[in-house]
Amino acid sequence: MPILIAVLAAAAPLFAMASESWGLVPCALCLWQRWPYWIAAGLALLAGLLPGRARPLLLGGAILAVLVSGGIGVLHAGVEFGWWPSPLASCQAANTSSGAAASVEDLMRSMAAAAGPAKPCDAATFLIPGLPVSMAAMNVLYALGLAAFAFTALRKGARA
Repeated sequence: MPILIAVLAAAAPLFAMASESWGLVPCALCLWQRWPYWIAAGLALLAGLLPGRARPLLLGGAILAVLVSGGIGVLHAGVEFGWWPSPLASCQAANTSSGAAASVEDLMRSMAAAAGPAKPCDAATFLIPGLPVSMAAMNVLYALGLAAFAFTALRKGARA
């Protein structure tokens, strides 16, 4: 069961990366949501390889990592819906307007902003046309489902 959890955890960021080949552009918060899944996949894989008392601890860590990604997804969805601003400066759209009287420092700052993400974090990406659930919200649902599945597997393993 831990190997299946590892595969399911790795599937989320792999799917997100595949969506980029379909033309979807990730923002900074999108990229942040991927890292906890990789950590969860690694911990679940270790849980599958290591017998004994380490297994429940590793699976618990994997569950926590998945929930962290879901938490980042909640934060991201809130930014998309305008409930709060993004905590990441890199989530803001680049300000490319520079007046004729701009100083060298202003020009340098605008160049640094232009090197940021191609998409601001408050621009929601909808995978399924007509379905008002952004990819960030889908991540929250997936994280909750995967965490529940992994928790059930962990409890069954503890009883065995």
